[in-house]
Order: sequence, then structure tokens, then C-alpha cells
Amino acid sequence: MSTIISRKQFTNHKIYKTELAGRPFSIEVGKIAELANASALVRYGDTTVLVAVTAAARPRDGVDFFPLSVDFEEKLYAVGRIPGSFMRREGQPSLPAVLASRVIDRAIRPLFPSDFRNDVVVTCTVMSVDYDCSPEVCAMIGTSACLAISDVPWNGPIGCLEVGYVNGEVVMNPTREQKHNSILDLTVAASAEKIIMIEAGAKELPDDAMCEAIFKAHAEIKAQVDFIQQIVAEIGKEKMSYDQADFNHELFDKMVAATMDQARAAMDTDDKNVREERWNALIDRWHELFLEEYPDMDQYLEEITYKFQKKIVKAWLLEGHRVDGRKKNEIRPLDAEVGVLPRVHGSGLFTRGQTQVLSICTLNTLSANQKLDTIWEETEKRYMHHYNFPAYSVGEARGARSTNRREKGHGALAERALEAVIPAVEDFPYAIRVVSEVVSSNGSTSQGSICGSTLALMDAGVPITAPVAGISCGLIQDGDAFTTFIDIQGVEDFHGEMDFKVAGTKKGITAIQMDIKNDGLSHAIVTEAIETTRDARFAILDEIMLPCIAEPRKEVSQYAPKMVKMKIDVDKIREVIGSGGKVIQKISAESGAKIDIEDDGTIYIAAENAEACDAAKRMIDEIVFVPEIGKLYYGKVVRILTFGAFVELAPGKDGMVHISKLAEKRVEKVEDVVNVGDMVWVKVTEIDEKGRVNLSLRDAQRELKALEAKEERN
Repeated sequence: MSTIISRKQFTNHKIYKTELAGRPFSIEVGKIAELANASALVRYGDTTVLVAVTAAARPRDGVDFFPLSVDFEEKLYAVGRIPGSFMRREGQPSLPAVLASRVIDRAIRPLFPSDFRNDVVVTCTVMSVDYDCSPEVCAMIGTSACLAISDVPWNGPIGCLEVGYVNGEVVMNPTREQKHNSILDLTVAASAEKIIMIEAGAKELPDDAMCEAIFKAHAEIKAQVDFIQQIVAEIGKEKMSYDQADFNHELFDKMVAATMDQARAAMDTDDKNVREERWNALIDRWHELFLEEYPDMDQYLEEITYKFQKKIVKAWLLEGHRVDGRKKNEIRPLDAEVGVLPRVHGSGLFTRGQTQVLSICTLNTLSANQKLDTIWEETEKRYMHHYNFPAYSVGEARGARSTNRREKGHGALAERALEAVIPAVEDFPYAIRVVSEVVSSNGSTSQGSICGSTLALMDAGVPITAPVAGISCGLIQDGDAFTTFIDIQGVEDFHGEMDFKVAGTKKGITAIQMDIKNDGLSHAIVTEAIETTRDARFAILDEIMLPCIAEPRKEVSQYAPKMVKMKIDVDKIREVIGSGGKVIQKISAESGAKIDIEDDGTIYIAAENAEACDAAKRMIDEIVFVPEIGKLYYGKVVRILTFGAFVELAPGKDGMVHISKLAEKRVEKVEDVVNVGDMVWVKVTEIDEKGRVNLSLRDAQRELKALEAKEERN
């Protein structure tokens, strides 16, 4: 006979509860996914995310980097929907899911040991969503807790908050309604002492307000860190020992002693290709000097190169010297150009040093809006920004691959930076797509794409509310001493400790993205980075971009579709569409225009030329025409009866003039005044309960004579 033992006897099931922005928050461990290194079911309000952390027991062979993977998995059952794909399964991650994965990655990666090479995978599965409680925040805090209590070496914990700015007030973890009214969408991750990750989109928020929001979030996050540390104190595992990444320090020290002068000379240039050529010559010199004594030296060359260059770059920057000879707040040579490509609707080429981005703007009807099938509320996107980073842009011989997470992230950053200035659909009823092609890269391509895309939008005639420029700020630190520097190029990004990207207008910030390689930033560094980038983006706008194109073009390109907007009564939508869409299809076929009808009766008509738009509009006007009492109309007599004449006011819309209202005097016979085919002025005197229209030719004549007399007097 089988014996059943209750599972509850063998679990270490615990639930840790607190509050987050006034809403219940809990971390439940010891019940689900116990074979992972650590797991937790994290609940925030009714939002539920399962977080699991796993790590390989041994380092991956042949890698010189930390192989961390973060997957934010959105399940449509979380919002009670079935996927819209043919297979009715979730496919590749949506863009918001990719961005959530990147945000978590950027927050936790700097806190792993630099010599750790074991694979680590963080999986955050969103299982239910309460739109008042962010699943991204839930996943970030859950990831921090799981890494902290696991045996995986990690120098956390951290906390996370979303921040809004509503009616002049900073709001922590805003609700759905507050988000709709907020001019800020900010995510901050931090340890108890330092800020580790910032991701922000804003509607031209002033710099001081942005700093206030970041620092208030950090103050609130400290309570989260304390909460996680209490969990660690109770159930945290001892951290596993690991094989530290192999590196020959003896060989490195000998190389530094023997070739430092040659290495400095190799680095001291503003040309990326020259630097690489000189460094390759240095590697040949190393082979001459050390290969016989260290026959395995080639396996260390990549890391030796990194450490050697970082040693030089860090020392120079702390002394105030930059690799290309610039001052710390000096921007590389800039250039801007619009109208680069024929036929496209708008194009802009932005150059900063050896970084070049060519952005192209395309306009289409609103039916080209991107349809979204995600766990988030947004169901479609009107403005789309895509970023491509081909291998040739960095001089590599590598075939094209599918769009990677970095490209998606940089495109989303540019999209967020420009979204604040895109005109409302009521003012500019177009779907808008901008593609940024990185044709040459030596650092700050994402910010170059923001500048280039501003140029392309203005060239396309998109009436953006203000031009946007983007710039990045770097950091070198030595203990408490630090140096920030503007417009980082590739080698400074690679060897520096921060890439603080800020985009904005003259009025305020529209986007921030912060990447770091150290254990976080002090408030002083954040403040200085924001101040420094503000001055730089003003200079880029005033000295380069606005002299190139001062304002959006007054008209869209001749190759862009022309657009007409009109509004009809909601009750008339059915008449315009017709049974099975026959009427609207007939209008499109006869006019050559494309027609989109919104549920509120707004109609967008698009065509290659204005004449086709006008033709379609006239047809729709005729269908929805409703005569108004007291107005005059010029119509055709289409039928005569003994008691009156019928006048066509619009196709299919007739009214009757009774014989008594044909003239001032008594009329014996209708044909004595009008005949079929005559064009006459009539006035609408009545519309009865059945919709029948009564007209008066006599009253129309009186009114016309009165107008003529008035004009003669004037």
C-alpha cells in the first residue's frame, strides 16, 4: 500500500511582507521552483512575478566576460488575453519586455565580481498584472532578493522604484491614473549608498526637477534594501566559491614596464583606425619580447590589452588629459546635414567625430500604426524609432544578423527622447517611422541617432514642438576623487566607469539612460553629469543643428501621402462604410484615396495628391449631408408634381418646395416657375419628424435680394 506524505512537512516556506508606496508587497520563498539556486514568488498588489536565479557550477571555457542572461517573460494570461499570433503562443519578447530585461541587467551586472565567469541566468515570469503595480519594479526587487539570498556571489542587495511627476509633485510608484497624468516616467535602482541605474522618459522636465525625483527615489529605496537584508539574515545561503578568471599578472607587469611609452603613443590619437594600427604593432613587439618566455601569452592578450589601455586612459583622465587631446568638456567636431537622400520623406545625417548616424523619416496613414500584443495597456504605436548597427560601422567583417537587444534598446531610447515633441495626432494625422542607420561608430551612436532623427523629422515636415539633442557623459574615479567628461568616444566608453546619456530640448530633459561599470554613483556625480550634459546639448542645438534647419518644413515631402481630416456624426459611420464595406471601398476606388475611420467619427483621408483627398472628402460629405433649417442651398429640380417641385440638395438628399412657396404671387402651375433640370436657390424651412425636408424658393429669393441690397449700400 502506497504512503502519501504531506509536502508541507519538507518545505521552508516563508512569506516576507512589507509595503511599497502604500500598497502591499511580499516575497514568498520555499514553495515554487526550489531546484533553482534561489527563487521567489513576488507580489505587489495583484501583480505577481516568479523570479528564478540559476548559476553554473563551473565557469564557461574560453570566455573573457561575465555571461549573464536576464529574461523578462511576459505571459498574456497575466492580463487575461490569448496571444494574437497564428500559433496562439507567446513568441519572441516584445520590445517592452526586452527593455525590462535590459533595465534589470544594467542594475545587477555591476555588482558581480569582475573575475566571475560562471553562467548566471535570471528569469522573471510575469504571471498576473495589476496596472497600478509595476511588474518591472516587482521583477527588479525580486531579482535583487533572489541574488542576495542565493549562493551566487553578488554584492547586493538593491531596490527599485518607478517615479512620476504629477501636478508639480514627485510620486513614487504611480498608479495607472497617475501615470496618464505624469510628465515623467523614471525608473531608479540603487543600493543603500549609491545610485546604480537610471532609465527615464520625460516631457521636457527641468534638470532640477529630475534630480529631485532621482534623489527622493533613492531615499525611499533604502527601506527596500533593509527589507531584503532582513530576509538574507534569516535564510541567506553562504556564497559559493568559484574559479577566478585566469590572468598572468607577472606577464602584464613586465609588459607595462617594458612598453609603457609605446603604449601611450599608440593611444594618443583621435583616429580609431590609427589607434588600432599602432596597438597591433605593439602586440608584435610583445611577441618579440615575451613569446619565448610565455608561449601561452596569446590567451591573455585581449584582457591584457583591456587592462593596459584602461590603465593609460584612467591615468590621463584623472590628470585632465583625454585620448584625443580634448578638454574634459569639449565636444568632438560636429556636422549636420538634411535632405541627404532623394525620394524619402525626410533624412538627416549627424556626425560627431568618427561617429555618423543617418536617420530617415517615413510618413504613412494611421492604419500603419504598429499593433501591439503585450501585457501592457498600450495596444498600438503611432511613432516608431528603429536603430541599426551594422558590422561595417566598426570596421568588422561580419554578416548581418537579426536585430539584437542592444539595437532594440538604443532605438527605444531615441524613440523615448523624441516622443515628447511628436505632435498630437489631431495636429498631424500620420503614422511616423524613423530609422537610424549607424554608418560609422566611435561612441555615442544612440545620442547621435537622437540628433540625426530630429533633423530627419524636421526635414520631413513633422511639426515637432522643439528640437531634441542628445549627449553622453563619462566618468573616471579613484577613491572619492572623480572626473566627469563630456561626449565620450568608444575607447573612453570601453574603459570608463559610466555612460550617462541625456537627451532634451532647451526647456528640459526628455530621456536619460545610465550605464555604469562600478558599484554606483553618488548624488554629486549624478548632479554634475546632468548639469554638464545640459550645457552640451544646448551647444549642439545652437551651433550645429538649428543652423542646419531652423524649424520643420512647412509642407511634407511631395513623395509623402497628403492627408485630410474630417469629422462626421457617429451615427453616420455605418452609411459611409456601407454593407460589407462596399461604400467606403467604392469611394477609395473612385478617388484613389485611403480612408481610415475612427470610432468617434474622425476620418483621415490620405492620397498621393491633394486632389484625390478632396474628391474623397466630397463623396463623404455627400453621404453624411444633413440640411440645416434656415440655410440656403443651390440645388437641381429633379421632379415635378402638381403640388410642388423636388430639389436635390445633395446626391440622394431631396427636399420639396410646395407650390405655395415658389413665388411671391399665386402660382397656378408649377411649370410656370421651374422645370426639371433647373438650378435654383432654396431655403430649408422645416425638417419634420420623419426627416422630410420642406423648402422655400420664395424665401430664398427674398434673402438673396436683401443681401444684394446690403452690398449695394456698402
